[in-house]
Amino acid sequence: MTIEAKAAPFRADHVGSLLRPDSLHKARKDFKEGTISAAELREVETKEIKHIVDKQIEVGLQLVTDGEFRRRFWHTDFLEHLNGIEGYVPEVGYIFSGDEETERYNVHNTGKVSFNPDHPFIKDFIEFNEIVDGRAVAKLTIPSPNQLFNVGIRDETIYPDIEDYAKDVIQAYRDALKAFYDVGVRYLQFDDVYIAGLSAPDIPFNDGKYSREDLIDLALRVVNGVLEGKPEDLVITTHLCRGNYRSNWAFEGSYDIIAPTLLAKEEVDGFFLEYDDERSGTFKPLEYIPQGGARVILGVVTSKTGELEDRQEIIARVKEASKYVPLDQLCLSPQCGFASTHHGNKLTEEQQWEKLRFIVDIANEIW
Repeated sequence: MTIEAKAAPFRADHVGSLLRPDSLHKARKDFKEGTISAAELREVETKEIKHIVDKQIEVGLQLVTDGEFRRRFWHTDFLEHLNGIEGYVPEVGYIFSGDEETERYNVHNTGKVSFNPDHPFIKDFIEFNEIVDGRAVAKLTIPSPNQLFNVGIRDETIYPDIEDYAKDVIQAYRDALKAFYDVGVRYLQFDDVYIAGLSAPDIPFNDGKYSREDLIDLALRVVNGVLEGKPEDLVITTHLCRGNYRSNWAFEGSYDIIAPTLLAKEEVDGFFLEYDDERSGTFKPLEYIPQGGARVILGVVTSKTGELEDRQEIIARVKEASKYVPLDQLCLSPQCGFASTHHGNKLTEEQQWEKLRFIVDIANEIW
């Protein structure tokens, strides 16, 4: 039986990235040192993707991802292959909680932005979808267009006017959506740390040139501009993340500030929201999500630690959230991926699979 993507997001879902196995870490190291070729590295990646596709299906998920196994980082690998965007090594990485500095790598704007029709993610998805072979829905995750609005990315000599920059970013992503749709993508997710940051007490990765209200308005216009005219059978969700690097986080703050605008008006089919600890605030902002509108995928199970949550507490939290969004509009997932970067979070692969199986079992009980 072929599972229809239009049923996504699913009652039991997950954000995307999975822990890289030792064999993949070794292959990447060998490739970097020049002892294996790019083709040999890709062969290892493909073998491990086949394994995790089988594992995701085995634990009962109706969707599968490639674990982001062909990437180093959740966002830069996609962004640096857009025309006008290049990867580089900055003088300092992002600073996370406890002054932990991330590995130094980022992207910046070097020319007019547009979609690259030879983007490697197209080939990657074609091969991934062939591996899945209709046994589940093949989900593709890419960084939100809003990630290109972090301070230091836009070159103001190329784009003095941020609105001109936004216009080109929107068109690049609209072209990306068409390219992905044409090769079979029917379930796509935008990962968006930027939007979540707009609800933080102090906006991260920001230079203060624009007011919070202006940035929220622009972020909404960018995403909705990309989604305008998308095919009806293309399901698109947004994952709002507060940072995920080796089990650490970048900032805190509830969704209160962005809820009246972004949660109420973003034209996506679902919101993956982080609700795994006290940094997340309450479920009250969910009241802004229109009834009968976007699904809310509750990230009440953490991907940052391996300890399994209390089953009844998770069920109780879903029930609590249903005071603000009808139960039929809710789903369940980890709060983030298990390896937003190649380093991975601090848990074992076995614990990762137990977490996903746990989510499937609870979802089956609730719904």
